[in-house]
Amino acid sequence: MRRTAIERLLPAAYQRAAGPGSVLGALLDVMEALHAPDEAVLADVDALFASYRTPDGFVAYLTRWVAMDHVVAAPRADAPLPLPVGRLRDLVAHGALLARWRGTPYGMRTALELATGVTGFVLEEPADRPFHVVVWVPPAAADRLALVTRIVEAEKPAAVTVEVTTDPAAGPEPPDADADGPEGTATGVASVPAVGRARVPSPPQDQPSEEPS
Repeated sequence: MRRTAIERLLPAAYQRAAGPGSVLGALLDVMEALHAPDEAVLADVDALFASYRTPDGFVAYLTRWVAMDHVVAAPRADAPLPLPVGRLRDLVAHGALLARWRGTPYGMRTALELATGVTGFVLEEPADRPFHVVVWVPPAAADRLALVTRIVEAEKPAAVTVEVTTDPAAGPEPPDADADGPEGTATGVASVPAVGRARVPSPPQDQPSEEPS
């Protein structure tokens, strides 16, 4: 708040006494200086809640707003993040999309790809084990198994059991990059720019079984 604005709030007698060189004038100068840092923050306060503009230290807090705080779950508040802050910003930017598709194969794959920066996760429901999903983790993400497991547990339907495995010998064949999907995607879903800097496949349009209820 500028000194002139503060001075206008004072009674007329105080305004007359707040001239240059007066004690009250000096006090008003100090008040202006004390307000300056807060006003600088308030002038750009929307940046605090923008996933790609907020300070690094505030990104983990924003994950709570979009129900993705399980990604940064740690025993200590000062523990290092389990993923680069840029990927955490991607998760926050796509929080609405992930919330809409939570509990679906598309939602789980998208969350895993955004968090790890790795594609090729395969979800399989064995014919002999209904309501059970096996998540095959690509070798490039095998060193982030704890992070993958937390995401899988949070994104799966409540009534479904899951198994996370990295055994490439027992897993299914990885998706073929030259399959017949548009834009060369094996899922038949075109990759399109999404909100934020990360690119994610667009939600399936012809798979009603994945549409959230």
